[in-house]
Amino acid sequence: MKGGSQSASHRGLNLPGRVRRRLREVGIFARAEAGLEHQHLARRYVIRGVESGGAIREMGHYVTFAGEDGEQLAYLHPIDAIGVNGVHAVVVAPVLVRVEMLRTGHTYELLITRHRVAAAETGRRPRLESQGLFRGVHGYLELELWGKDKERAGSVVPAFYSRGGELLEVPARFEAVTRALTKAVNCCGCEHAHYLVAIPPPVVVSPGSSPVSPPNAKDCLASTDARDGGAHS
Repeated sequence: MKGGSQSASHRGLNLPGRVRRRLREVGIFARAEAGLEHQHLARRYVIRGVESGGAIREMGHYVTFAGEDGEQLAYLHPIDAIGVNGVHAVVVAPVLVRVEMLRTGHTYELLITRHRVAAAETGRRPRLESQGLFRGVHGYLELELWGKDKERAGSVVPAFYSRGGELLEVPARFEAVTRALTKAVNCCGCEHAHYLVAIPPPVVVSPGSSPVSPPNAKDCLASTDARDGGAHS
């Protein structure tokens, strides 16, 4: 895995106990697990993930999921949680890319991993196959996206370096989701998903009218941003 080791691929960021305790104290609950689930009617296994997390001024922690090429996915359904900075939406798919980010002040940690259903013998439960794609340690971003630089959120990412001081670039296909996560770990009191999107409603065509194609995931997010004034808080 570029920028880190394979050991974190399955479990997510290896957060020190004091960090986990602090996240619990301030009420930030991000669920990093990617679970193997069985669809009985379809007779297949899928990966289940939950977009979750949020921020306070001091810190933020967020997890989302994307397609293999970093594309946005439609969630199965949103989650109306009690309180903020918790769970936001559920997604299921045969393959998921998990993107997890932790912010402490201006310092950022980033982990990108791919999860898929491995091949299995007939009648036996398959295993969950995980692969690390990118690990960014002690990334830095001078902007205060939670405060005075809030308008820049969604357009910037932290800079990550190797131990030798060389710049580590996030793979191009994951730049969009990394920008979204950078915004999410600065979203104080978060109540909404930042990357998973709603399934477009079915198109109803009345007699004599022209059919209109449903919007794709990017269209959904763009319309949401426009409705909210161009940026989520």
